[in-house]
Amino acid sequence: MNWRLALILVLLAGALMSGWFAWRAHAPDAPEEVVEQRSDYILRDFEVVTLDGDGRESFSLRAPELRQTPGARTLELVTPLFLMPDEHGSRWEVRSKTGWVNEKSTLVKLRGDVVADSPMGASRPTVVRTEQLDIFPNDNRATSEALVTLTTPGTTMRGTGMEADLAGKRIQLLSKVSLNNDPTRR
Repeated sequence: MNWRLALILVLLAGALMSGWFAWRAHAPDAPEEVVEQRSDYILRDFEVVTLDGDGRESFSLRAPELRQTPGARTLELVTPLFLMPDEHGSRWEVRSKTGWVNEKSTLVKLRGDVVADSPMGASRPTVVRTEQLDIFPNDNRATSEALVTLTTPGTTMRGTGMEADLAGKRIQLLSKVSLNNDPTRR
């Protein structure tokens, strides 16, 4: 074998290798697989009772579905019903389209058609309606920055923003408050 033939073969192999590498570099990358994160757990048609630091009921929750948020320890809820005890052991009933509970169950965010009914047998039955409500169960407190409608027998109040003490049954509308009083509607 003469040296010219060996040189031609080496050059030919180098040309093939560089062509293969150039073709490979311009080839479209294989699409990356999208890995869907899944919840660690899902509960369906359930009831949960959450206790505070002193072992008393903080709130009870019923819903058709609860999912743990993927990658977090928060909870996502579908059409939840929260039962929030007051100072007398009666319970507020709070419903919404969706809900979210933080990792320590110290904040509950309710969104979409939120309706809160005062405990049965309350001296002044109250219904609160809004699109968003944040509840702080350990403090028996609720807040909203949205439009809130507060209805009691004979009275309808509307306002933007709300602070509520659920245990003490004190609700304060914060701004743009209007009052419609119809004392005959009792």
